[in-house]
Amino acid sequence: MKETDLYLPLKKFLEKQGYEVKAEVENCDVVAVKKPASNEKEQPPTIIELKLSLNLEVILQAVDRLILSPVVYIGVPSSCGALKKTKRKRIVKLLKMLGLGLVAINPKRNTVEIVVDPTSYQPRQSRPRQQWLIDEFVARAGDPNLGGASTTAGRMTAYKQQAIEIANYLSTHGATKAADIAKQLDIPKSRAIVYDNHYGWFQKVSRGVYDLSDLGKTLLDEK
Repeated sequence: MKETDLYLPLKKFLEKQGYEVKAEVENCDVVAVKKPASNEKEQPPTIIELKLSLNLEVILQAVDRLILSPVVYIGVPSSCGALKKTKRKRIVKLLKMLGLGLVAINPKRNTVEIVVDPTSYQPRQSRPRQQWLIDEFVARAGDPNLGGASTTAGRMTAYKQQAIEIANYLSTHGATKAADIAKQLDIPKSRAIVYDNHYGWFQKVSRGVYDLSDLGKTLLDEK
């Protein structure tokens, strides 16, 4: 498939909507102009940039076209990987943030689907998630990770730092009540950490009393 294969189905689709359509106008792949009715204001031109895949190059190209018109679309084949269910929602969100539209074109069936129209977009912030971010930032001791380099499995979090501190305490003091651990280490969530045992480092000895598991002892010996 070639990019030019996308043009004719798109042209026919736009013409049915009352647009006059021309290709390759001032470096724009497709420009469509709709004559307003006598009681309507003149509309800005609609610009569509055609690409076989949705990549950074065409997104930057489309952003540049916003200087010429606020109505800019990217046109891709309906078989484009970016339109798959797993990616589609995130792609639409990105294009909304940039004020761009997206159309999916099927040259074989001569069909065009408007995936999203250009619009001004202001993402809604999540106060609880923002507070979680701040809490994690404050609770984390020092700066143990390298930005951009840490995998999820190897990332040091405040939770993991506290679990390590508890493990070291148990290694020194032996089986201890969770309430006493919380008091001695000033970690209010100590009971939850040893009870949940996310890393498998702890074991329950008796009611409310916890000690290191064999895995916890092994890991501490390796440090």
